[in-house]
Amino acid sequence: MNFEHIYLENPNFPNRYISPEKLFSYLQTNLADYIQEIGKSYLKKPIYMLSLGTGNINILAWSQMHGNESNATHALLDLLTTLEKAPELKDELFSKIKLDFIFMLNPDGSERWTRLNASDIDLNRDFHNEASKEIKFLKNAVASKKYDYALNLHEQRTIFTTDGVHPATLSFLAPSENVERTVTENRKKCMAVIAEVYNNLKELIPNQIGRYSDEFYPTSTGDNFIKAGMPTILFEGGHFADDYTRKGTRKYYTIALYYALKAISELNADTTGWETYLEIPENQETHYDIIYRNVKLNTDHECILDVAVQYREIIEEGNDEISFVPFVMEVGDVKKKKGWLEIDCTGKKFISATKYPKLDAVVEFKIEY
Repeated sequence: MNFEHIYLENPNFPNRYISPEKLFSYLQTNLADYIQEIGKSYLKKPIYMLSLGTGNINILAWSQMHGNESNATHALLDLLTTLEKAPELKDELFSKIKLDFIFMLNPDGSERWTRLNASDIDLNRDFHNEASKEIKFLKNAVASKKYDYALNLHEQRTIFTTDGVHPATLSFLAPSENVERTVTENRKKCMAVIAEVYNNLKELIPNQIGRYSDEFYPTSTGDNFIKAGMPTILFEGGHFADDYTRKGTRKYYTIALYYALKAISELNADTTGWETYLEIPENQETHYDIIYRNVKLNTDHECILDVAVQYREIIEEGNDEISFVPFVMEVGDVKKKKGWLEIDCTGKKFISATKYPKLDAVVEFKIEY
């Protein structure tokens, strides 16, 4: 059965932004028998782990370690919604695996739509320091039983492509265990799973699946978990053309999650097919959100240049969806980069209170046609 054909979005969470309170209420109302609180955040919000399945293969996954990366939370909610309509797939999958899924590891950051937690710590760089409360709960969960696989679920910025043209809508990584990036047996286990996901999705989103850099990060979660012996797979949800609320990414992230769990259930630590992982193109950093080309500034001398703009995502009080605020990132010769939107300003007027666009500031200029 083609999972894309039966995919259903959970209707309770239509927006990219997920209010922690709304999620908690949903879990308590609909999945109370399967959740347990594993700790409280810096601001005393509960952190829930959902446990499903009766199988012998133990999998741990976590979402929103970075609060402004909601796709993985959506993906499990959508996966469960979809599987309710396909009970045969659900029974087959969860008879082989036991999935422990930590929803919203960073609920404080999730509420504020920030990468960091409420004490301004990046949980994904806090493995050794344990300066945050939240990283301890994740490490306690890992220590609580022998997990066969872990899924470290994230999102990446719109700057990445697979080939300089197509967005890296999904990227995956079998993290390195050392600086030398040795291809170990545990890395091969991860690569084999990713290869199966790639084989199932490469026709659905051609040229939009990438491989994240396998540089070893000594303080990051995934690198340290796999170094300690637990095969850990990184998911990164990225840009989908003309879709900043990431509806398309959400859909294919969910499909990828299903095929990853299915592959784990079938491979059961086998590494068959791992070499296909190496065929996945590596992410390239090639794009800005917008590039204004050939902008003629209001200067005493002739000055024609490019202005590159990137959106910053914020949640404003009272809103139930994020806003996209354009910031100036680069001014000058930006020919080495592309824009998802490119605007040729030849022959058009640059309207601004300042002569030059200010770097790292909100876009305040206009282009008069």
